[in-house]
Amino acid sequence: MIALALAAVMGLAVAGVCQGIRMYRAEAKLPTDLAVALEVGATRVSAAGSAVDRLGMRFAPLVLRLMGPRRVDAKRRRIDMAGNPGGLTIDRYAARRAVYGIFGVVLGLVFLTNGSPLFGLLTLAFGATAADGLIWQAIRERKEVIDRTLPDFLDVLAVVVSAGLGFRQALDRVAEKYEGPWADELRITLRQMDMGVSRRQAFDELRRRNASEQVAQFVSALQQGEELGSPIAETLIQLATDMRRTDAQNSRRRAAKTIPKATMVTLVFMLPATMILIAAGMFLGSGSDFGSILGR
Repeated sequence: MIALALAAVMGLAVAGVCQGIRMYRAEAKLPTDLAVALEVGATRVSAAGSAVDRLGMRFAPLVLRLMGPRRVDAKRRRIDMAGNPGGLTIDRYAARRAVYGIFGVVLGLVFLTNGSPLFGLLTLAFGATAADGLIWQAIRERKEVIDRTLPDFLDVLAVVVSAGLGFRQALDRVAEKYEGPWADELRITLRQMDMGVSRRQAFDELRRRNASEQVAQFVSALQQGEELGSPIAETLIQLATDMRRTDAQNSRRRAAKTIPKATMVTLVFMLPATMILIAAGMFLGSGSDFGSILGR
């Protein structure tokens, strides 16, 4: 019975591979964003990612329908928060989720029928979470970089505004000198403003795309300063000072949380090992007769 089930699973796997090769070679119409990503090639996506996208492009609409509009909007927001790593879009995410899911199910069934439930469960978990792993990591790294960059950016922006440039021109001038996630976010915001979006709405979109508390403080301070008519340069300097103070407090909290963890590691691993080494050294250096102790 097990042999029959294994043969059936292997047959499905071979059929899936053949179908994937056929779809890879087929001339199918791609979604717009997926076609752009594949045309750009290695500058936005790796060769392996491109192959996965082509294999899963036919299943992307089905995955999106199964997710539902609400989950699709939530996932699109998380992709925006991650900064579209590697040119990732919601259609490419759906394509990868389909491929990884099929791979996890097929290989998981193979392991389960071979009596390896642990590897089967791990493979199923990989298929369910692999498409989201890149997004989770990108969101975390992007937030850390933005939090580290923003205070210095505000200082430079305050100096440029104090020199006499308008806020819009100063923002454009300083954004040109920076690279990284924060500069990319500013360029998107400036492009939206050039297309006719109001400044308030563009900065609201900036806040929505980022999970950083410092970005939320920056947008709120700009909007409040605009409503109250306070000098923008003083607002930026005060905001940068507050951000550095908050960052220092957070660093002290992280350091305080690290001390108990280091103490636990020392007590659980290092202290017993040290005691064993000391006892063994004293015992071996005492010149005791092991034969007499063991009764031989």
